[in-house]
Amino acid sequence: MLETERLLIRKFRPEDSNDLFEYLSLSEIYRFEPGAPITIEQSRDLCLERAKGNYFFAVEIKHQHKMIGHLYFEQMQPSEFMTWEIGYIFSPKYQGRGYCTEASRRLIEYGFHDLHAHRITAFCDPQNPASWHVLEKLGLKREGYFKEKAFFRRDEENRPIWHDCYAYGMLEKDYDGK
Repeated sequence: MLETERLLIRKFRPEDSNDLFEYLSLSEIYRFEPGAPITIEQSRDLCLERAKGNYFFAVEIKHQHKMIGHLYFEQMQPSEFMTWEIGYIFSPKYQGRGYCTEASRRLIEYGFHDLHAHRITAFCDPQNPASWHVLEKLGLKREGYFKEKAFFRRDEENRPIWHDCYAYGMLEKDYDGK
């Protein structure tokens, strides 16, 4: 478990399912993410799955004991390159309050100090300024722009709806701990 002034960053628990459902059931969450709104049953299954894994972390407001979002943090292959990718999704009710930046900053600190990461990367849609502003506040640098890098959905004729992508990164030697 990691801690900040206002937040706990921890493994998922089965009892997080209602909080997870609260935001992953919203269609607006999937504008820049794969997938579709989930049911409460899917939320329960997802919490159980994530509780067993090592890549997703629940973000909880300490004094409320409420999960408000989650972080993704996975080591990329080959592992010898010591590179981790970070990502995040937060409930719209809690956006714009600095929670995502605060939690991500702590996870990046953990990555460099405890996991001895050489590099931390992130990717986001250029049409999602809220996401790339967070990455820039964290000190990650925009390193690339990929045209039609991926797609999450298809149109009515089953053709991919491609989206562009910004690539961000930070090296351990450039990490200043702020």
